Amino acid sequence: MANLMTEMLKGTLEGIVLQILSGQPAYGYEITARLRANGFTDIAEGTIYALLIRIEKRGLVDVDKRPSEKGPPRKVYSLNALGQDYLNEFWRTWSFLAEHLDQLRNGGSR
Repeated sequence: MANLMTEMLKGTLEGIVLQILSGQPAYGYEITARLRANGFTDIAEGTIYALLIRIEKRGLVDVDKRPSEKGPPRKVYSLNALGQDYLNEFWRTWSFLAEHLDQLRNGGSR
């Protein structure tokens, strides 16, 4: 079951992270901690950092560098308008899929 969950998350993790950022800006470790607090315990921190680089390159988030108590400045990510549009489409698609999967599970079309 864990392997199936991991494979399914690969395609949806972007939307989940953007949803977290829609609530408030956060840096990589905070995002990982929020995911784990919400039951996504198998996600490696490195996976989140790679995803953050991808969504930054795609222009879905704004990045603000803030001083850190230890080490280099932290990159704090916040959802921008393009990211919000992507997130809205993610939820529309997710709702569509969930509805149609329920129809299939319950014996076909209604």
